[in-house]
Amino acid sequence: MTVIDQAPVNPLFAEDPDGIAGTTLADVGRLFPIKQKRTYLNNASIGALSLPVVAAVERFLGNCRDNGRNDYPRWCSHADEMIKSRVGQLIGARHSEIAFVKNTTEGLVNVANGLAWKEGDNVVLPDIEYPSNVYCWMKLATRGVNIRWVKNRGGRILVDDIREAMDARTRLVSLSSVQFSNGFRQDLEATATLCREKGVLLNLDAIQWVGALEMDVERYGIDFMSFGGHKWMLAPVGTGIFYCRDAVLDQLEPTSVGYHTVDRGEAHMDYVLDYRPGAGRFEEALVNFPGIWGLDAAVRMQLALTPRAIEAHILSLTARAAEGLRAKDYEIHSPFGAGERSGNLSFSHPAFGPEELDRRLGEAGVDLAQRGGRLRISPSYYNDADEIDRLVDVLP
Repeated sequence: MTVIDQAPVNPLFAEDPDGIAGTTLADVGRLFPIKQKRTYLNNASIGALSLPVVAAVERFLGNCRDNGRNDYPRWCSHADEMIKSRVGQLIGARHSEIAFVKNTTEGLVNVANGLAWKEGDNVVLPDIEYPSNVYCWMKLATRGVNIRWVKNRGGRILVDDIREAMDARTRLVSLSSVQFSNGFRQDLEATATLCREKGVLLNLDAIQWVGALEMDVERYGIDFMSFGGHKWMLAPVGTGIFYCRDAVLDQLEPTSVGYHTVDRGEAHMDYVLDYRPGAGRFEEALVNFPGIWGLDAAVRMQLALTPRAIEAHILSLTARAAEGLRAKDYEIHSPFGAGERSGNLSFSHPAFGPEELDRRLGEAGVDLAQRGGRLRISPSYYNDADEIDRLVDVLP
C-alpha cells in the first residue's frame, strides 16, 4: 500500500485549535486563571484574558518566529474573510462592513474626520460621554461644526431630548450605547428610528455594549459603530473593530491612507489611489495581527456561549449584586427600568467613601472601579454568583 504524504495543517489557520466550540457557561471559568487569584469585577475597564486568547496570540508570534513573512498573504486573507466574518456574525454585520482598529477612539475619529462637514453643521452629543466621544467632535470647531449637547436626566439620555437637540443642520448623533459611568443602556431602536426620520447619521461608541449585551447593527439600523477589544470582549489591548454600514461607506473619506487602503497586491510602484471596496479601506497599513488572532479567539468564545446567554448571565449577576448591596444599605445609581440595564452597576454608601471601600476590597482580592465618586462593578460571563456574594460579604 502506498502512503501519500500530506502537508501538515498550519495551526495558525486551524478551525478551532483550542476547542473553544465546546465551551459552556458552566465550565468557562476554568479558562480564566485570574479566578484563582482575584475576584475580578472590572471588565468594563480592562477585561481578563483567557487561556485560548493568550494561546492564539502566542500561536501567531510563533508563526512569525518560525516562518517570517512567508504566511503574510494568508494572514491578510484569513483576517479579512474568516475573522471578519465571525465578528460580523457577532454583531449582525457583513464582513465587508468591518475594519480592524487599535481602539474605540480610532473608529470614532474615522467618522469625525471623514465626513464632509460644512460650516454651520452640528453633531448631537450627550453631556455624560466618555472623553473619546467628545474631543474628536470638539476639534471640529475649527471647521465651523458645533456641538448640541443633550442634558442627561438622572444619568439617562432620553430619545425625546435627542429630538429636541436636533435642527435642520444636524448631521450626526454620536453617543455611547451604554454609559460608562452608570451603565445606562440607550434605547437604540428608538434612537435609530429618530435618526432615520430626520435623515441624520447615527454613530455609536459601543465598547460598553459589545461583549456584554447582544448586538445586531442591521436590526437597529446603525450607521457607524466602534468598540475596543480590551474590555467586555476580553481580548488583547490594542485591538478593536470599526463598523461602517455599506450604504454609507462612500460618505466617509479615509483620512489616513497607505498601502493597505488600496488593493494592489505586490505591485508596490503601481501608484493608483483606488480605495478597497469595503471598510477595509480604513486599514491604511499592517494591522495588529497578533492581537487580532487573540481577538478572534475571544469572538469564538462569545459565539460558542452565544451573546444572548452571555447577556442573561451578566444581568443576573448585576441583579444579584444590587439585591445584596441594597440589603446592606448601599444605594444603586444605575438605572433599573425596563431595557435600561447593562453589565455596569454603580453604587455607593452614605457612610463610607469610595476610596475607603475600594481599598478594603482590593486588600481582600476584589477588584472594581471608581467612576464619578461611586463604585462600579462589571462582571463578565466567566464570573459567577459566588464572586458576587464575596463582593457583598467583604463590604461593610
